[in-house]
Amino acid sequence: MKKTSTRLADGREIIYYDSRDDAVRDAVDERPLEATATASEIRFDPLLSEWTAVTAHRQGRTYHPPADACPLCPTREGRLSEIPEPDYDVAVFENRFPSFTGGPGPEAADGPHGLFTHRPGAGRCEVVCFTADHQASFASLSDEQARLVLDAWTDRTAELSQLPGVEQVFCFENRGEEIGVTLQHPHGQIYAYPFTTPRTRRMLQSVADHAARTGGRNLFDDVVASELADSRRVVSETEHWVAFVPHAAHWPYEVHLYPRHRVPDLLALEEEARAEFPAVYLDLLRRFDRVFGPDEPPTPYIAAWHQAPFTSPGPGRRRPDPSGAADAVTREDFALHLELFTVRRTSGKLKFLAGSESGMNVFINDVPPERAAERLREVSSDCHPLGGGPPA
Repeated sequence: MKKTSTRLADGREIIYYDSRDDAVRDAVDERPLEATATASEIRFDPLLSEWTAVTAHRQGRTYHPPADACPLCPTREGRLSEIPEPDYDVAVFENRFPSFTGGPGPEAADGPHGLFTHRPGAGRCEVVCFTADHQASFASLSDEQARLVLDAWTDRTAELSQLPGVEQVFCFENRGEEIGVTLQHPHGQIYAYPFTTPRTRRMLQSVADHAARTGGRNLFDDVVASELADSRRVVSETEHWVAFVPHAAHWPYEVHLYPRHRVPDLLALEEEARAEFPAVYLDLLRRFDRVFGPDEPPTPYIAAWHQAPFTSPGPGRRRPDPSGAADAVTREDFALHLELFTVRRTSGKLKFLAGSESGMNVFINDVPPERAAERLREVSSDCHPLGGGPPA
């Protein structure tokens, strides 16, 4: 992999990742752009003990441009885009409308009881373009292209984790208008958060509680082992990866993908697992596209990498957790995994987050996880014949 970093006309960084060592990336962004000026604030919710970002500048972000004006396509035939090169393998650039931006700043607490805590939303948001082909999808990539994306995710995780104020790095892809995607070009994003996300903190608490109950056993290890032993919800297995529909899945079709050897983040993923990942992941994506039948449009989905936070609590970094979960476990207790799910529940019908889900965070799933796993095994990808899990 060859990495080339340069700047766009407004000062944002763009990084090219090429599979060829002789690739040259020296195109100049010729757009007449002014330097970017963005600001993010995070505010602490004392009732939920979590942070919310406030970013007024994002109201003006690009929304559903026509294909011939796509900002993620390469610059060709006089049409200027976010990517100055006429072609690329993988390109990563700073989001023009970031949710988190800049460096850390002082924390303040306003209000008569000091409950209105806020500080700058330090961090960085990046866009990851998987391919120059506007009509492609991640599922249509080759194994080599998917491996390059994995390497780019890993490199960005390493760099972003070193930025001042950054505590957790989140690589993800949203696909489909049903998910809220406003740019149709195949791409994902990376968020470098200035705190540990609420979902991760709940996982850390569960890991700590499980260790206390079981004399030190790891919850992630026990969940994976239990799913393998049950076998009904396993979708596919390989030497280094296992994919299953979780026992208490929130979404109609939801798959969790774990490396068999627990590691806290992409940086620690072993080469054998990295080499096997493209075939495993592409197989899952292709199963998702087949699950509702050949006449359905591509399945909308979210694919989310869960990685361990990179820093420990400290002054001005995050609010203390009364449970002590963050102090009871180490980074090595966390298990890197990818969660893939769709909001489509059946042909032509979506699962909307109604009152119970949105108002109380209590999910109600109309598709039994065992049936979802059975269906995903039935539509095994022809292109990547992997182990399809146990028979239904």
